[in-house]
Amino acid sequence: MDIAGVIHMEGKVKESELIGKVHSAVYQQCQQRGYAAPADVLVDIGALPKQKYEDWRFGKVRYLEAVCTCNLKKLSFIMKQIRSYAKKSSLKPSFCYYKRWGVKKRHGHEPVIPLRFSKSGNPEIEKAYATHYVDLGRTEQLKKEKMGKAADANQVEIPDKLQDMPVNISDSRSGA
Repeated sequence: MDIAGVIHMEGKVKESELIGKVHSAVYQQCQQRGYAAPADVLVDIGALPKQKYEDWRFGKVRYLEAVCTCNLKKLSFIMKQIRSYAKKSSLKPSFCYYKRWGVKKRHGHEPVIPLRFSKSGNPEIEKAYATHYVDLGRTEQLKKEKMGKAADANQVEIPDKLQDMPVNISDSRSGA
Protein backbone atom coordinates (compact mmCIF):
# COMPACT_ATOMS: atom_id res chain seq x y z
CA MET A 1 0.00 0.00 0.00
CA ASP A 2 1.28 3.46 -0.84
CA ILE A 3 0.02 6.23 1.44
CA ALA A 4 -0.18 9.37 -0.72
CA GLY A 5 2.94 8.55 -2.71
CA VAL A 6 6.44 7.65 -1.65
CA ILE A 7 8.09 9.99 0.81
CA HIS A 8 11.73 10.75 0.22
CA MET A 9 12.50 10.64 3.89
CA GLU A 10 15.78 12.58 3.81
CA GLY A 11 13.98 15.68 2.51
CA LYS A 12 12.06 18.07 4.70
CA VAL A 13 8.81 16.42 5.70
CA LYS A 14 6.58 18.23 8.14
CA GLU A 15 6.33 16.38 11.42
CA SER A 16 2.52 16.62 11.39
CA GLU A 17 2.40 15.20 7.85
CA LEU A 18 4.63 12.28 8.86
CA ILE A 19 2.49 11.61 11.95
CA GLY A 20 -0.60 11.49 9.73
CA LYS A 21 1.04 9.08 7.29
CA VAL A 22 2.24 6.76 10.08
CA HIS A 23 -1.14 6.73 11.84
CA SER A 24 -2.94 6.18 8.54
CA ALA A 25 -0.66 3.27 7.63
CA VAL A 26 -1.22 1.59 11.03
CA TYR A 27 -4.98 2.09 10.71
CA GLN A 28 -5.07 0.69 7.15
CA GLN A 29 -3.05 -2.39 8.13
CA CYS A 30 -5.34 -3.07 11.08
CA GLN A 31 -8.40 -2.75 8.84
CA GLN A 32 -6.98 -5.09 6.20
CA ARG A 33 -5.51 -7.84 8.37
CA GLY A 34 -6.20 -7.06 12.03
CA TYR A 35 -2.67 -6.02 13.00
CA ALA A 36 0.08 -3.58 12.08
CA ALA A 37 3.80 -4.34 11.83
CA PRO A 38 6.44 -1.60 12.11
CA ALA A 39 8.43 -2.88 9.10
CA ASP A 40 5.28 -2.82 6.97
CA VAL A 41 4.48 0.71 8.16
CA LEU A 42 7.97 1.76 7.06
CA VAL A 43 7.30 0.25 3.62
CA ASP A 44 3.85 1.86 3.41
CA ILE A 45 5.09 5.37 4.16
CA GLY A 46 8.09 5.08 1.84
CA ALA A 47 10.81 4.97 4.48
CA LEU A 48 11.77 1.44 3.40
CA PRO A 49 11.71 0.31 -0.23
CA LYS A 50 9.82 -2.98 -0.60
CA GLN A 51 12.69 -4.60 -2.53
CA LYS A 52 15.15 -3.65 0.23
CA TYR A 53 12.77 -5.13 2.83
CA GLU A 54 12.68 -8.39 0.84
CA ASP A 55 16.48 -8.37 0.51
CA TRP A 56 16.69 -8.07 4.30
CA ARG A 57 14.18 -10.94 4.78
CA PHE A 58 16.31 -13.14 2.51
CA GLY A 59 19.46 -12.26 4.48
CA LYS A 60 21.10 -10.12 1.79
CA VAL A 61 21.21 -7.11 4.14
CA ARG A 62 22.86 -7.25 7.58
CA TYR A 63 20.24 -5.15 9.39
CA LEU A 64 17.01 -3.39 8.40
CA GLU A 65 17.98 0.16 9.40
CA ALA A 66 20.81 0.06 6.82
CA VAL A 67 18.34 0.09 3.92
CA CYS A 68 15.85 2.64 5.26
CA THR A 69 15.75 5.92 3.35
CA CYS A 70 15.76 8.11 6.46
CA ASN A 71 18.14 8.72 9.33
CA LEU A 72 17.94 7.09 12.76
CA LYS A 73 16.36 10.16 14.35
CA LYS A 74 13.44 10.02 11.91
CA LEU A 75 13.17 6.22 12.26
CA SER A 76 13.01 6.63 16.02
CA PHE A 77 10.28 9.25 15.61
CA ILE A 78 8.29 6.94 13.31
CA MET A 79 8.59 4.06 15.78
CA LYS A 80 7.42 6.35 18.60
CA GLN A 81 4.40 7.37 16.52
CA ILE A 82 3.51 3.73 15.83
CA ARG A 83 3.57 2.99 19.57
CA SER A 84 1.62 6.18 20.32
CA TYR A 85 -1.15 5.31 17.84
CA ALA A 86 -1.25 1.73 19.12
CA LYS A 87 -1.68 2.89 22.71
CA LYS A 88 -4.32 5.49 21.77
CA SER A 89 -6.25 2.86 19.79
CA SER A 90 -5.91 0.12 22.45
CA LEU A 91 -3.99 -2.18 20.13
CA LYS A 92 -2.39 -5.17 21.85
CA PRO A 93 1.40 -5.44 21.49
CA SER A 94 2.50 -8.88 20.32
CA PHE A 95 6.15 -9.87 19.84
CA CYS A 96 6.87 -11.54 16.52
CA TYR A 97 10.04 -13.50 15.87
CA TYR A 98 11.54 -12.57 12.51
CA LYS A 99 13.59 -15.24 10.77
CA ARG A 100 15.26 -15.36 7.40
CA TRP A 101 13.20 -16.36 4.37
CA GLY A 102 14.38 -18.95 1.86
CA VAL A 103 16.32 -21.22 4.21
CA LYS A 104 16.12 -24.85 3.10
CA LYS A 105 15.32 -27.64 5.54
CA ARG A 106 18.11 -30.05 6.32
CA HIS A 107 17.50 -33.51 7.77
CA GLY A 108 13.90 -32.68 8.64
CA HIS A 109 14.79 -29.61 10.70
CA GLU A 110 14.38 -26.07 9.50
CA PRO A 111 17.35 -23.98 10.60
CA VAL A 112 16.18 -20.74 12.17
CA ILE A 113 18.25 -17.72 11.30
CA PRO A 114 17.11 -14.64 13.22
CA LEU A 115 17.04 -11.28 11.49
CA ARG A 116 18.47 -8.09 12.90
CA PHE A 117 16.72 -4.73 12.73
CA SER A 118 19.32 -2.32 14.10
CA LYS A 119 23.05 -1.75 13.75
CA SER A 120 23.48 -1.71 17.54
CA GLY A 121 21.50 -4.91 18.13
CA ASN A 122 20.13 -3.31 21.32
CA PRO A 123 17.46 -5.74 22.66
CA GLU A 124 14.98 -2.92 23.34
CA ILE A 125 15.28 -1.57 19.80
CA GLU A 126 15.06 -5.06 18.32
CA LYS A 127 11.94 -5.78 20.38
CA ALA A 128 10.31 -2.50 19.28
CA TYR A 129 10.75 -3.34 15.59
CA ALA A 130 9.53 -6.92 16.08
CA THR A 131 6.39 -5.96 18.00
CA HIS A 132 3.18 -6.14 16.02
CA TYR A 133 0.09 -4.30 17.23
CA VAL A 134 -3.13 -6.31 17.15
CA ASP A 135 -6.65 -4.90 16.91
CA LEU A 136 -8.50 -7.66 18.77
CA GLY A 137 -11.94 -6.44 17.72
CA ARG A 138 -10.98 -6.28 14.06
CA THR A 139 -9.32 -9.72 14.11
CA GLU A 140 -12.58 -11.18 15.45
CA GLN A 141 -14.52 -9.45 12.66
CA LEU A 142 -12.10 -10.76 10.04
CA LYS A 143 -12.37 -14.31 11.44
CA LYS A 144 -16.17 -14.16 11.30
CA GLU A 145 -16.08 -12.82 7.74
CA LYS A 146 -13.70 -15.60 6.73
CA MET A 147 -15.90 -18.25 8.38
CA GLY A 148 -18.97 -16.79 6.65
CA LYS A 149 -17.27 -16.91 3.24
CA ALA A 150 -16.14 -20.49 3.86
CA ALA A 151 -19.67 -21.49 4.86
CA ASP A 152 -21.11 -19.77 1.76
CA ALA A 153 -18.59 -21.57 -0.46
CA ASN A 154 -19.56 -24.94 1.04
CA GLN A 155 -23.30 -24.48 0.48
CA VAL A 156 -24.48 -26.12 -2.71
CA GLU A 157 -27.45 -24.78 -4.61
CA ILE A 158 -30.06 -27.58 -4.81
CA PRO A 159 -32.33 -27.44 -7.87
CA ASP A 160 -36.09 -27.18 -7.10
CA LYS A 161 -36.79 -30.62 -8.65
CA LEU A 162 -34.46 -32.33 -6.19
CA GLN A 163 -35.57 -30.54 -3.03
CA ASP A 164 -38.73 -32.65 -2.52
CA MET A 165 -37.13 -36.01 -3.37
CA PRO A 166 -36.77 -38.49 -0.50
CA VAL A 167 -33.24 -39.04 0.67
CA ASN A 168 -32.02 -42.47 1.78
CA ILE A 169 -29.39 -42.08 4.44
CA SER A 170 -27.95 -45.31 5.82
CA ASP A 171 -26.68 -45.32 9.36
CA SER A 172 -23.37 -47.16 9.53
CA ARG A 173 -23.87 -47.82 13.26
CA SER A 174 -27.05 -49.84 12.70
CA GLY A 175 -25.53 -51.94 9.94
CA ALA A 176 -28.13 -50.81 7.35
